[in-house]
Amino acid sequence: NDRLFVGLGGLATDVQTVDQLLKFRQNLYELREERQMSPKVFSNVLSNLLYEKRFGPYFIEPVVAGLDENNKPFLSGMDLIGAPVYTDDFVVTGTATGNMYGMCETLYKPDMEPEELFETLSQALLASVDRDALSGWGAVVHVITKDGVTSRELKGRQD
Repeated sequence: NDRLFVGLGGLATDVQTVDQLLKFRQNLYELREERQMSPKVFSNVLSNLLYEKRFGPYFIEPVVAGLDENNKPFLSGMDLIGAPVYTDDFVVTGTATGNMYGMCETLYKPDMEPEELFETLSQALLASVDRDALSGWGAVVHVITKDGVTSRELKGRQD
């Protein structure tokens, strides 16, 4: 589905496991319902999947982003037991969360154009990652619009 993205930050083995489970549940949904999952439905499926394992959780903090049927943006984040946060502006996750919140609150403003949004995301990511000892190696920024997805790679510090 080119209108739905999920970011899984966390323990690599849990990321791979949850990725496989999500692909399975998404395929099962599409077979039963004969339609693609909307971002809101996908977010609920993911939240339920994580809550099922709340006593032995997967160590991931997912972010779900996409466009719904009306080309309205959808954005949500979750903790490791699936408690969702739905928002209209931004969601951050990972080891640089504290730094990222500050940068995003400073740089983000509503109704940005795709190019301006990319620059804002890039500046927030690079500035935050540079101040976090556990982060690095860059990032991939995906900007989702009704016309398609633009992906660009950012190079971060390599230490």
